[in-house]
Amino acid sequence: MNLPEDIDPQALCPADSITPYDAESFAQIGVTEAWQKYDHVLHWGEGQCLAILDDGCDLSDPVWQVAHKVAATWNSIDGNEDCAPVPPGYHGTTVGHPSSMNLNGTRGLAYRNCVAQVRCATIVHLRQDESPSIAAGLRWVANNARRLKITAVNLSVLDDTEHKKPVPTAIDAELETLRQMHIWVSAPAGNNEHTEGISWPACQEYCIGIGATRLGRHEAYLDRYHGTDLLVCATATSSSNAYAAASAQVLHEAIEKSDYPWRKDGTTLPDAMLAIFQRTGVEIHDDATRLKFRELNLLAALDEVFATAPAVEN
Repeated sequence: MNLPEDIDPQALCPADSITPYDAESFAQIGVTEAWQKYDHVLHWGEGQCLAILDDGCDLSDPVWQVAHKVAATWNSIDGNEDCAPVPPGYHGTTVGHPSSMNLNGTRGLAYRNCVAQVRCATIVHLRQDESPSIAAGLRWVANNARRLKITAVNLSVLDDTEHKKPVPTAIDAELETLRQMHIWVSAPAGNNEHTEGISWPACQEYCIGIGATRLGRHEAYLDRYHGTDLLVCATATSSSNAYAAASAQVLHEAIEKSDYPWRKDGTTLPDAMLAIFQRTGVEIHDDATRLKFRELNLLAALDEVFATAPAVEN
């Protein structure tokens, strides 16, 4: 049941009963400390929309029943607004919980954002080439980004294959368009312990590839290789990617509020934000791939932005 439109879901519970979606991951990412330090400065996704492209979302899930949480829906397979999953689809209903939940005192990372739920594939772990409908979903995002205030895309589909380099497909032009529009697009690297390649579309040039680190340990695991741009603590790379996209929205607001000169870090805002996350993240040396990665620390990224920018009034 929808909550009254003028009531903030967090106002329905005492402050001491508010809990993070995943306390252990949030502590390692620096989310909990960031909430405490910047609570009166940042608004945690408010005024921004996160587009979630997956295999369909059941809007009867209580998380998506909260007033104003779902800003729009689309089905790029059938060309209509019915985003409901169709078997074997199952994943899209919950993949946005880590980033966007704001229900009964439980908070996702950017808990005040809204979402656009886009069914762009029949199943999240792709069994065939579904790049045309995924491209159509990305095109819908581009066409509606200004109207909905979309600042980030959780492109959560993956093919579970070890790609050593990008693979030319129908989505590439759309990914480049979104990058030039300054919209963050990231995808999960995969959960198969691959060390000689990562999944498509995470491997694509204009898609930010997100891997994972173990809970309680600054150690890379699951799929990682060249093209893995950032590691995020989680039990699966779909959650890592959800946290990364939400963190991008938080950093986006911090950059705007602080008037941080982001162009010194990249030609587009996503490039700059990734550079900040990498520069402030924990350095990870991975013996299996003989590569160095960076693990997201949201608090450190925010601290750097606010430390090098003019003072911000609460």
